[in-house]
Amino acid sequence: MAIDWRRLPDEADLAQLESVAAVHFAVAPTRVCALPGTEMGLRNLSLLGLPGPWRHGAPGYASHAAAFPGSSGVADAALMVEAAKGGTILIANPANPTGRLFPVEDVLTLARRIGAAGGWLVVDEAFIDAQQTGSILPHLCADDSVIVLRSFGKFFGLAGVRLGFAVGPAERLTPLRARMGSWPLSAAAITIGTAAYADRDWIGATRMDLVARAEALDAVLRRHGYAPQGASPLFRLIDCDAPALFDRLARQGIWTRPFAYDPRWLRLGVPGDADDLGRLDRALSHG
Repeated sequence: MAIDWRRLPDEADLAQLESVAAVHFAVAPTRVCALPGTEMGLRNLSLLGLPGPWRHGAPGYASHAAAFPGSSGVADAALMVEAAKGGTILIANPANPTGRLFPVEDVLTLARRIGAAGGWLVVDEAFIDAQQTGSILPHLCADDSVIVLRSFGKFFGLAGVRLGFAVGPAERLTPLRARMGSWPLSAAAITIGTAAYADRDWIGATRMDLVARAEALDAVLRRHGYAPQGASPLFRLIDCDAPALFDRLARQGIWTRPFAYDPRWLRLGVPGDADDLGRLDRALSHG
């Protein structure tokens, strides 16, 4: 693919990216706002006039708590009760780090309940592209009080491109578009993103491959006495002496993710190939 570094990104090319992404998301292009990364969408939610009180799913992303300063964390079991109070709730689906995936029907019920109370639901679907189904987007009406954030880098493995999207009612996203300015993305991000979302064959094959790799990781973890958790084929969570296992694997060149709020949790990304899985297997075998 050719990237023209000599000129500013073209508005027509940006519109084409949003249109191709809209097909992938199964929504109208007018509902899609391209961003230089999902993090930028999170940090600018305060522009959108979303009503209080603000809450976020917990445990979860630190950036979710930071998106609405002063917001309170809400456990999954309390979300429906909180939704009836209105305001704004921000959740991740699938969740990070647990990998919990709410059924679409449950997310729709949550959205309709908070909408009926005059509130808004924000759904961070950063990890959803790895799965064929699970996104709420194809099931929403144009006027539903829901904003969905989508990430490019996690599924396509190109975090450095810095590309993400906010999807919602067009008029609600107007302040966000204004904040992003005339050239929200680089020419490279536009070109790469357009090509990637249009490659349906690669997307389908990669989803199947990720499922197989996740199942292989599950088998290795179980063989070593760990119970893998999570519905996302991109990562698994295990309950263990996380600081000790993190240190042991790090000393063998394998990086995992511990969590300060729970010393029993360790998240492992799905290995890229059989060789990487074999390295993990050997590292778990030799403490």
